[in-house]
Amino acid sequence: MASSEPGLRIAMISYYLPSESKIGVGHQVHALATALVRRGHEVDVLSACAPVPGAEYGHRLIPLAGSMRTFRFATALRRLDLSDYDVLHAHGDDYWMWRRRVGRHVRTVHGSCFEEALRIRGMKERTRMVALGLSETLASVVADATTVVSPRTSRWVPRVAAVIPNGVELSRFSAVPRERTPHPTILFVGTWHQRKRGAALARAFVESVLPRHPDARLQMVCQDAPDDPGPQIEILGRLSDAELVAAYRRAWAFCLPSSYEGFGIPYAEAMAAGVPVVATPNVGSEYVTEDGSCGVLVPLEDLGPALADLLSRQDELERLSARGLERAREFDLASVVDRYEALYRNAL
Repeated sequence: MASSEPGLRIAMISYYLPSESKIGVGHQVHALATALVRRGHEVDVLSACAPVPGAEYGHRLIPLAGSMRTFRFATALRRLDLSDYDVLHAHGDDYWMWRRRVGRHVRTVHGSCFEEALRIRGMKERTRMVALGLSETLASVVADATTVVSPRTSRWVPRVAAVIPNGVELSRFSAVPRERTPHPTILFVGTWHQRKRGAALARAFVESVLPRHPDARLQMVCQDAPDDPGPQIEILGRLSDAELVAAYRRAWAFCLPSSYEGFGIPYAEAMAAGVPVVATPNVGSEYVTEDGSCGVLVPLEDLGPALADLLSRQDELERLSARGLERAREFDLASVVDRYEALYRNAL
């Protein structure tokens, strides 16, 4: 609902956008910026990614090349004159922005790089995550108000004004009929490698699910999978928003066994679509599923048996679907935008 107060001029910072990146932060920024424009605000997104085709908000490209691009992105932002804006809302990379602030400077921390550093492999990547974590700490000091997307993320952030979760446009999911596939189908959205652990899910599916459900399918919205991921595993590649919603609505269960998520937008999307969520414990999955009361949380080694058991229990599928739909209302994009609008006007 549009506010009776005059619209604000908002500069939104995000290195990532859906035009060039699958990173969830970029998708959330796109959704927030669009919703704010529809409420009468003027929004420009400052990004290293190209504009999103058809976007309703403005776009300011920060061109970069070479290595250490996120750090150079932050340096480039410091050189900009943003005095024409009422609000600066950063979703990363604003740690050099002291004395370059507009009237209100809000920072959203979407997850902790310190937390991720505890789980990531390789000294080089761990060192990079620690450096990024230090930048998150500095950003929380620079901003007038800092928010986090899940309660446990606040343990790593010195000054937190509020916990404001990521938002999901619930009406997009309810507009598509729920028609489950005739055979048991598990949906995955993420990457084959690294912390999303798509490869581990594929192994669990082949080793534990197929022996008990020979007609089951694993559909993976994934762009880095091998050519032969395994029997009855379908790689869907990159989907449009409408195609992704349809894939959720057809699935029997959703599984994302990430080692770390600050929030995990796909968990909330699956719930909004009425799809039971199966995940491994992490900061985001525990928050979104209310510590497993609205989903199934199991260690990675128990993932396959848990999926096989769930597909065998129609009553549990229905119970988790109902609990997930109820929980998803907490992440309605409209209420998330309400909270940010209030924060913008009170951030001084």
